[in-house]
Amino acid sequence: MPKLKTHSGTKKRVRVTKTGKILHRHTRLNHFLEKKSASRKRRLAQVETLKGAAVRNVRRKLGV
Repeated sequence: MPKLKTHSGTKKRVRVTKTGKILHRHTRLNHFLEKKSASRKRRLAQVETLKGAAVRNVRRKLGV
């Protein structure tokens, strides 16, 4: 069987920690920033841990 290729788009968007957690950036922080409060923008700037069924899908795409 051939080797599986890593999904390049996923590779650029997520990071796997040493413990196996998958980290990603929040969405909605690229434009329309004037209407968002400062506290909301600070919260969105933080890195978040991926949860739920998405973890399984990302692991499959990364070959982890």
